[in-house]
Amino acid sequence: MQLHITSLPSGRLDADAYRFVDWLAAAGQTWWQVLPLGPPDEFGSPYRPRSAFAGSPALLAQPDAPVTRAQERAFRDREAYWIEDWARIAGAGAIADQVRFEREWTALRRYAAHRGVRLIGDLPLYVAPDGADHRAHPELFVRGRVAGAPPDAFAALGQRWGNPLYDWPALRRQRYRWWVERLRRARALFDLVRVDHFRGFVAYWSIPARARDARSGSWMRGPGRAPFDAARRELGELPLIAEDLGAITPPVLALRDALGLPGMIVLQFAFETEAVTARDPIGTAPAHAVLYTGTHDHSTLPGWWAAQDGVVRERVRAALRLRAIAWRGGDRAHAALIRLAYSSPAALAIIQLQDAVGLGDAARMNVPGALGGNWSWRLDAAALTPALARWLRAVSTTAGRAPARRFRSRGPG
Repeated sequence: MQLHITSLPSGRLDADAYRFVDWLAAAGQTWWQVLPLGPPDEFGSPYRPRSAFAGSPALLAQPDAPVTRAQERAFRDREAYWIEDWARIAGAGAIADQVRFEREWTALRRYAAHRGVRLIGDLPLYVAPDGADHRAHPELFVRGRVAGAPPDAFAALGQRWGNPLYDWPALRRQRYRWWVERLRRARALFDLVRVDHFRGFVAYWSIPARARDARSGSWMRGPGRAPFDAARRELGELPLIAEDLGAITPPVLALRDALGLPGMIVLQFAFETEAVTARDPIGTAPAHAVLYTGTHDHSTLPGWWAAQDGVVRERVRAALRLRAIAWRGGDRAHAALIRLAYSSPAALAIIQLQDAVGLGDAARMNVPGALGGNWSWRLDAAALTPALARWLRAVSTTAGRAPARRFRSRGPG
């Protein structure tokens, strides 16, 4: 199940988070995926965190909980690589806040593990401009160029994200120490981690910093598997998911497979492209893959279904018939689509909480390219009913995804 901490009724690591874990356990769900936990940007985006290592103090249930000097010293020693960099820009109380965050997050993670629920994190490829990492390590980033995506059918001007780009030769000379430490931190916080914009390790879109849009950008070669190999030598197995969506080329897939990482499948994409020819596109999903009904960047299932034409809807109906999933039509298409996702061969299936509840696009988390109105959706606690939990558990059991089922990233090979 995917639900960010800020989308809980309180938006914090408080009793609402524990109640959600209890509800997941009752619903037979064994994974909880969140978005990046770092301090968000001025628009609330967790994908431009002011630190690639720090947890957001805004998530704290008890922001005034006491922290001793001994606890601060211990944290400083343990997280020496990054904590002083963050403290320099976050100001007084920054280290105490990180002690509190570690305390609250660790307690929630232990509770979730006790209830049979493991946590999936999300690792943005890039850092925020002028954030703690950019300021502390300017030698690791190129000057005069920023990140983005090339023009395509959905964005004629491309996408100018504005994040600083890595100076990969400089990182190589330091044996990828920054990336090793970043992956160490991620592994300490989560049971499994999705690497956002994985294709950037093969090639990335580089835009002149002065350009207003992405059209004048060009492809630049990434580091390949080298950062992962450096981390594996020091950390061992890396439990990662490769976000391999978008303009994916054979070299990207080759790197994913060489590293032994599962890729992603989005149910919505499986039916809406003109190239769809398989009668059962969900049924052909690779066994070593993670299938999503949608991500934070997509419509909810009810919103997606409402926007589809008759051709796409008939493809879905055909797949439902082929997999013997009964549906009489009406406004509960999301329920049939969830059953379809869970019936796939993919080892792990993740649904958005909004999809399980059946909410329209007013509950959408993010519309890429839109500056306002994103990252603000909150769950109504009354939506997590026992009846919905019983239905999800039944669907999971029928699909063979009962809590005993285990998913494991193979890790770099």
